[in-house]
Amino acid sequence: MRDLHTHTFYSDGKSSPEEMIQAAVKMGLSEIGISDHSYTFFDESYCMKKEMIPSYKAEIAALKQKYAGKISVLCGVEQDAYSSESTDGFDYVIGSAHYLKVNGEYRPLDEDPTAFEKVCRDGFGGDYYALAEAYFSLVAGFAERDDVSIIGHFDLIAKFNEGGRLFDENAPRYLSAAKNAADRLLAAGKIFEVNTGAIARGYRTVPYPAPTLFMYIRGMDGRLILSSDAHSPQNVAFAFDRIVL
Repeated sequence: MRDLHTHTFYSDGKSSPEEMIQAAVKMGLSEIGISDHSYTFFDESYCMKKEMIPSYKAEIAALKQKYAGKISVLCGVEQDAYSSESTDGFDYVIGSAHYLKVNGEYRPLDEDPTAFEKVCRDGFGGDYYALAEAYFSLVAGFAERDDVSIIGHFDLIAKFNEGGRLFDENAPRYLSAAKNAADRLLAAGKIFEVNTGAIARGYRTVPYPAPTLFMYIRGMDGRLILSSDAHSPQNVAFAFDRIVL
C-alpha cells in the first residue's frame, strides 16, 4: 500500500517529512510520497516559499537514503492550476485546483464554507452549476500538462456540500461539466486520486471523487489510487481500509 499525497511544515502541514515517513513505516506502507504545495504568487500563506524548495528536495533526498530498505520515499509536489513554478526535479506531480479567478481575484474554494459560498455569490450570482462549469474546465486543463500525472481531489467544490446542502451533485448540468473534464483527463492518461482528506477533517463521509463520478471514472477504465491528503502523521493512509478501488 502507498500514499502519495501528504503535506509537511514546508507548506500547510503540521509535521516534518520524517514524521510523516515514520507514520507510514508504522502502518506498513511500501511507499510514501511527500507532496507539499507548489509556490503560488498570489497566496503565500499555505504553500512552499520559493527559497525553501531546494531545502525541501534535499531533505527528502536524504530521507530516501535513510529509510531505504524500510520504505520507498518519493519527492512530489502538489501543483496548483494557477501556479507557474517549475516542476523540474520532482518524482511526480499532483495537479489540483484550489482557487478560481473571480473578477480578477484568486479566490479559495476549500478554505471554509462561508468563503466558498461568497465566491459563488460574487462570481457566479449564486449559480453553483456555473461555478462547477468554471471549476471543472480549469481542472480539465491538466490534460495538457505532461508533467502532471495525478489529478488531486477531482470534485473539490463538493467539500462543503455534504448532503447536497448547496447543490445537487447528480444534476445534469453538474455531471455534464464533471464528465467532460474527466473525459479529457482520461484521454490524456491521467491518474485520479481517491482522496480521503475531507473525511479525516469531518467535512465529508465519502472520498473525492463522489460515488457517481468514481463509478464513471472506473467504468471508463480510469486509473485510480488512494490518497490521504494528510497534513499530520495520524492521518497518513486515513480510511484506506474502508475503500475498494
